[in-house]
Amino acid sequence: MKLSAIVAAVFLVSAGMTASSYAQDKKSSAKGGGGQMTFFVTSTGKGNGADLGGLEGADAHCNALAKAAGSKLTNWKAYLSTTAPGGDAGVNARERIGKGPWRNAKGVVVAKNVADLHSSKTKISKETALTEKGEVVNGRGDKPNEHDILTGSDPMGMYSTAGGDTNCGNWAKSAEGSAIVGHHDLQGLKDTRHMKSWNSSHGSAGCSQESLVKTGGAGKFYCFAGGN
Repeated sequence: MKLSAIVAAVFLVSAGMTASSYAQDKKSSAKGGGGQMTFFVTSTGKGNGADLGGLEGADAHCNALAKAAGSKLTNWKAYLSTTAPGGDAGVNARERIGKGPWRNAKGVVVAKNVADLHSSKTKISKETALTEKGEVVNGRGDKPNEHDILTGSDPMGMYSTAGGDTNCGNWAKSAEGSAIVGHHDLQGLKDTRHMKSWNSSHGSAGCSQESLVKTGGAGKFYCFAGGN
């Protein structure tokens, strides 16, 4: 009799804990948490300014950092655009990264799809644009400021048609030139939409590591999983 009562009590406690756990999981899911990492800002650049070894080298860097952080995904792509000579079509960053959704290292969804990513619905910010290690990237006001994230893209994630060098020679130059950067912290010198853009704020002062640092960067870029 006593044994039956004890078993019943244990069952009730266990059931209560299960229900509580389920409620917490459901609450966490509603907040956008959970799921494997499919988006991050590189914790380090490649160390040679904007010379990333082209798109191939940048993708390899994304995959290496993700693997070191424990990711099992192998289809990481750098969010970078390139241009082509003679007016031919370049490569658009938005077309390299798959369809989404994308989650940071904490499981928070930053965008459900490509359209959301390039709209006011995007959740990219200093709090969510974490490294593959789940760390916050320095922003404006921090020392050093590293909020300039290489993209070479216009606000819609497409290659720039502004003319001139917008991607440091398609990510192969580390001296003269310039590259379009975004501000992961959505902060700038002025209260304008460009300064608040995560992917298209302004051009860098040059392509060397020193030039990138000068304008508030460190040669870091965005990585997304899901690309072909």
